[in-house]
Amino acid sequence: MRDITETLLDWYDIHAREMPWRVMPAMRKAGHLPDPYAVWLSEVMLQQTTVAAVRAYHTRFMALWPTVSALAAAKDADVMAAWAGLGYYARARNLLKCARAVVADHGGAFPQTYDALIGLPGIGPYTAAAISAIAFDKASTVLDGNVERVMSRLYNDHTPLPAAKPLLMEFAKRHTSQVRPGDYAQAVMDLGATICTPKNPACGICPVRSACKAHEAGKQGNLPKKTPKKPKPTRHGIAYIARRDDGAWLLETRPDKGLLGGMLGWPTTDWGGAPTDQEPVSADWQELDIQARHTFTHFHLILRVQTAWLPPDALPDRGQFIPADTFSPDALPTVMQKAYTLAVATLRNV
Repeated sequence: MRDITETLLDWYDIHAREMPWRVMPAMRKAGHLPDPYAVWLSEVMLQQTTVAAVRAYHTRFMALWPTVSALAAAKDADVMAAWAGLGYYARARNLLKCARAVVADHGGAFPQTYDALIGLPGIGPYTAAAISAIAFDKASTVLDGNVERVMSRLYNDHTPLPAAKPLLMEFAKRHTSQVRPGDYAQAVMDLGATICTPKNPACGICPVRSACKAHEAGKQGNLPKKTPKKPKPTRHGIAYIARRDDGAWLLETRPDKGLLGGMLGWPTTDWGGAPTDQEPVSADWQELDIQARHTFTHFHLILRVQTAWLPPDALPDRGQFIPADTFSPDALPTVMQKAYTLAVATLRNV
């Protein structure tokens, strides 16, 4: 197979997607590199999340905390609230840990090499390679889902994922640019995101179609192969949504460890089999006739929703009252927002 690197770079020079954290090819050729902090932030946000969803969050974070030092000094609760709705909340906790490690151990400047980056909290092999290449033009090989798909099709490899990852990495290394590694990393990911898509790839406009063995064999739509996933189990719980006479809401901060760790949300039961009542305060709880449903990475969740109106002297066993003028449902995780939407119609003066 002839080398596709220069072909992809020529394509990227024309078709690169504009993104808030990206320095476009012409500017990079003139010697301008992106802000490593902005690149790192984007890569953490983009883990298991689409570019469309990340754009607004990235812009907001950069406005609130324009440097890694500013983020490191931020309050945990403020960062978790700004992250709400983006999902996979362990990323937000690792975001703070990493920012503080960069400030404490690296003088507030991100290290440039793969080996140094991978030692930071929350940075794995892909993220370390992406930051090294994109932010510092180091010849690191990126391998995300887009690149896996491109390589499996270029080489018509039918080894199922995840077992195929080492082989696909070897394929990807063959094409990593030694001259423009940052642009190449973004080019191959853009190709997978916009042309070599999971369904109905646009082979007619693909710049490397002539080198694609899967296209030649008519197998591109079948790749990459994946080992079938086990069905997700369904868990159950109860969410308790209560409001006081003065309009304050009863919420609690979830434990740092575990799902939605460190996030503000409604008091709930444990999420397991048949939930037993664990009301946070004595009240006349009324259960809605509809449940809040949400899917996490490893399971589906069905939350029964109970609501109550509390007197001014209510003393909860757990949680805290948040005044109405400082409460924002948008600062809650998505599953908690779903429960809130169901509950508000039953609580007066909302």
